[in-house]
Amino acid sequence: MGVPLRQQLTVGSYLLKQKIKGVEKYPLVLMLEPLFRCNLACAGCGKIDYPDEILDKRLSYEECMQAVDECNAPMVSIPGGEPLIHKDMPRIVEGIVARKKYVYLCTNALLLKKRIDDYKPSPYLTFSVHLDGLRERHDASVCQEGVFDRAVEAIKLALGKGFRVTVNCTLFQGEQDYEVAEFLDYVTELGVEGVTIAPGFSYERAPRQDVFIKGREVKELFRGIFRIGKEKKRKWKLNHSALYLDYLAGNQSYNCTPWGNPTRNVFGWQKPCYLLADEGNASSFKELIETTPWEKYGTVNNPKCANCMAHCGYEATAVEDMLKNPFKGILTALKGPKTSGDMVPESAPVYAEVKPQATFSGIPIRVE
Repeated sequence: MGVPLRQQLTVGSYLLKQKIKGVEKYPLVLMLEPLFRCNLACAGCGKIDYPDEILDKRLSYEECMQAVDECNAPMVSIPGGEPLIHKDMPRIVEGIVARKKYVYLCTNALLLKKRIDDYKPSPYLTFSVHLDGLRERHDASVCQEGVFDRAVEAIKLALGKGFRVTVNCTLFQGEQDYEVAEFLDYVTELGVEGVTIAPGFSYERAPRQDVFIKGREVKELFRGIFRIGKEKKRKWKLNHSALYLDYLAGNQSYNCTPWGNPTRNVFGWQKPCYLLADEGNASSFKELIETTPWEKYGTVNNPKCANCMAHCGYEATAVEDMLKNPFKGILTALKGPKTSGDMVPESAPVYAEVKPQATFSGIPIRVE
């Protein structure tokens, strides 16, 4: 796992406290989304199709600090849009760091070289740079040439200045396991702390709905990636729990834990999670937890969730499973995900089947 021991101990202590208190629904990561505006226009993005009056909205510093304090999760992820566009982002990050929360500032890195001196290296701050593959694939996914090279340049700059840096990679239709393995080799050699990797979620708002990899295809792809890693004895640092990776490889049967990664954005507290944008909003974290009909969501309960395997829904489930079954978690961490044999059967949905969408065999388009 590509997470420093200090952070693991902090998060572990937090989890134990929730268990001791008997808290059933607790947050693991706050998804703080202070704007939707972006300096890229990816054709598959589900975040930037709002009208200008929405794209021009920003959460203030005070609103961001209130959300961090309300939620009180040990980690804060700041996605977007592109967070570095926000003029108060350095102050927002500084406020979170002062609270000793671990903040992952997600960025496409186009502005990172220009803005990097606005930030100070800290064990609590990580730049999470979006890279969805090597040069050709990433530039195609963001619909602009040269982005990969600029992102890599910014990664090297940040590492040279002493910042923690991770890479956030999303996988889509047309991926080949050996290509993903080559990408993981490349970013490992760059010296990043770790990689977050997951299949893309089929946002309803995304203009392209034929780019998303689903179901058994996802599991076969990850089995192939992990098989290559084992055969070639790679030391990839993946920012995930061992059981979540095992789930991606089809070896665990999980439902999502949407309250594990609650979202605060320009509309309020988004129900039920970061990925579903049209289910309503709450005015406070307390209201989100108490009024969201959680039983309506999940892969077997809602067609919108049918093909989701995103870490913002399932990492918290895997962590909960690890707490209940520590020996299973330790054994999986030592051996790595199983890459052959039967997969666990998928639970049958309780809703009417949805017609499958068309597939896309070309280079995919990234969705935030």
